[in-house]
Amino acid sequence: MEGPLTEHERAQVLRAYMPDGRIIAIPVRRSVRLVLLDHVARVFEPGVRYSEAEVNALLRGFSANVSVLRRGLLDEGFMERDRTRYWRCGGTVEV
Repeated sequence: MEGPLTEHERAQVLRAYMPDGRIIAIPVRRSVRLVLLDHVARVFEPGVRYSEAEVNALLRGFSANVSVLRRGLLDEGFMERDRTRYWRCGGTVEV
C-alpha cells in the first residue's frame, strides 16, 4: 500500500490496527501509519488549544502508549505545540 490509499484501503487499515476501537500496534509503513494518525487526530477540534494533560486524556481512548501517539501526531504534522499548549493543524476534517 504505497501512495494515496483508497477509502476501502483506509477502512482495512483501521479494521486491522483498531479491531475494537483501540490501537493494537503502530504500523511501520508510513502510509498506513498516517491513516491511523489521521483517524486519531479527528478527536481534536481545529482551533482549540489543549494542555498536555487534555491531549493525553484523549489519546488514552486509543492506546495506553500516549507518548508514541502524541509524538507521531507532532512529527507527521497533525498537531503543533508551543511550550504549554497543543493544537490540531492537519488531518481530515469532517464537514
